Amino acid sequence: MCFPHAGGAASTYVPLSRALAPDLDVLAVQYPGRQDRRLEPPVADIGELADVLATEVHRELQGTYAFFGHSMGAVLAYETARLLRDRRAGGPTRLFLSGRRAPTIDPSPHDRMFTDADVLAAVRRLGGTIPAVLDDPDVRDMVMPALRADYRAVGTYSWRQGKPLDIPFSVYVGDSDPVATVQQAAAWRDFTTATTTVDVFTGGHFYLDAHLPAIAKAVTDCLAGTASSTASTLSAP
Repeated sequence: MCFPHAGGAASTYVPLSRALAPDLDVLAVQYPGRQDRRLEPPVADIGELADVLATEVHRELQGTYAFFGHSMGAVLAYETARLLRDRRAGGPTRLFLSGRRAPTIDPSPHDRMFTDADVLAAVRRLGGTIPAVLDDPDVRDMVMPALRADYRAVGTYSWRQGKPLDIPFSVYVGDSDPVATVQQAAAWRDFTTATTTVDVFTGGHFYLDAHLPAIAKAVTDCLAGTASSTASTLSAP
């Protein structure tokens, strides 16, 4: 199950889904306020999103599964896994945490945006496909509500103390990511009692675009034995 980054949508994971086929089934979360849910108000709170996601995952997913989250999605994957554990509702067998520093009690300074200009500057700094899209004023007006909410969600997120998880983590990070250094990403190892592996790729925050085959192989190798791949969407909340 894949969790998109701030401003991202379920379709973000179409390329990864194709790269994982036919070995793995891929389910992507669709946050409110974008694409087919664009008329719904976006949610600006990580805890609220994780709470609804944990309920949906417990109801919808059967058998063995893993979470893959990039950037904001990594935080949501982690917090959703914690809630599932705390509710004794099962949970993923592994977390794939991409492009995100390990949680801290104080929000990361890179997440603290106070104006639309701050948000737009941050998005352009991170790169990926969104900056070019934002050059169109009509498109920009359409996506800004979701971007505002997502950056508010990560900007107000504060890690709460609790027992570490007991499942393996796979941490992926770009060697020139401006918001998550390799050392900061590797610190995820402190949040599980199981093993943590750290893979470093060349590139920035959206290193995934240039390394899909390698990432798909790494994920498949970790989850060998899972059945065929289809892409679908889980809406939450």
